[in-house]
Amino acid sequence: MKVRLIPFAVFALLVVLFGVGIVWNEHHDPNYVPSPLIGKAAPAFDLPKLDDPAQRVRKADLLGKAYLINVFASWCFACGDEHPVLMEYANKFGVPLIGYDYKDKPVDAKAWLARHGNPYSQVITDESGATAIDFGVYGAPETFLVDARGVIRYKHIGPLTAEVIAQELEPAIRAAQGAMR
Repeated sequence: MKVRLIPFAVFALLVVLFGVGIVWNEHHDPNYVPSPLIGKAAPAFDLPKLDDPAQRVRKADLLGKAYLINVFASWCFACGDEHPVLMEYANKFGVPLIGYDYKDKPVDAKAWLARHGNPYSQVITDESGATAIDFGVYGAPETFLVDARGVIRYKHIGPLTAEVIAQELEPAIRAAQGAMR
């Protein structure tokens, strides 16, 4: 008699696990990939400026004030979707928005920014993508908030939207700025 209950018990267990999985997915974004760098020092970098490769931008140059790094590329379709949002919000963030041209030919990035507008206070370029590996970049677009001490406080994978900015990024910026007061 007990042997006959084993298939039923296994089936019931699978139903419970399936139900838990459905509830879990309703409350958790399956596209969310946590960054192991949140709360840790941003990687050191030394990259050329897009508009003047003889000039370099280093992590040390940006310390003392919170800033955003937005990873983009001319070949990135989703970056085109995000770009109008950046054009609208760049001056509203209250922190510098640094463009990070990722695995892109500088001439293509310059043409893309000339065509779509440039919301960035400065643009650095990483044609090889080597420094992006240190940041844990999966692709473009991605956005990082780095506090005045050089610690990564927020990371968003995918295009920024007005909703993401209002619900996640702006509170993170306020928190990063408040931590320095």
